[in-house]
Amino acid sequence: MCVSVACYVRVSTAKQNLDRQLTSTKEYAEERLGADLTDIEIYRDKATGTSTTARDDYQRLMEDVEAGEVDAVVAHEVSRVARSISDLETTADRLREAGVELHIVSEGLVMRPDEEDPYQRALFQLLGVFAELEANIKRQNIREGLAARRESEEYRHGPAPLGFTKNDGTLVESEDYQRVCEVLDQVVRGDMSKRKAANELDTSRRTINRTIEERGDLYGL
Repeated sequence: MCVSVACYVRVSTAKQNLDRQLTSTKEYAEERLGADLTDIEIYRDKATGTSTTARDDYQRLMEDVEAGEVDAVVAHEVSRVARSISDLETTADRLREAGVELHIVSEGLVMRPDEEDPYQRALFQLLGVFAELEANIKRQNIREGLAARRESEEYRHGPAPLGFTKNDGTLVESEDYQRVCEVLDQVVRGDMSKRKAANELDTSRRTINRTIEERGDLYGL
């Protein structure tokens, strides 16, 4: 039976590519939920995942959910929905109250409003904890990395690393810093080649290599 499916995809910066998530969620909707293209609505955000309130299409999705226009929500992974356990729980509760299923593709997780599976719910909560923990660890690693760089000769005399500028000798995140972090993270995960990363960031593969191997602490890698 065909259902009305909302595919929710998100990246953190405007220049990142949503293709992988779009393919993953649409194929899932078609193959697992029996939806065709007329049954699928795409909701896409290009914004940080730390808070759902700053995401326009997430807000539109939840409005449609509560208006009864959606039967199932599909996301590629839990961290695309939220990077904090509180936002994740809020989303799950709103979907459940509206009678909407939640499908997480990469983790193979399905939450149905008419089924109370304690294992599934515990797994969902655990994934949310891990997503929040990962975000917090990255922020801490970046702070520690910056502190360590302040003690080095390279920091005082060398050029600013990728994604940074210098202001009176102090490293400052540039406007594209978050984009740099996301691209490097995709390289480390194997989702993007170093050649493509170099093109995306308008730099060389040598710089990408050095950044990952020697300066990963500045980007939470």
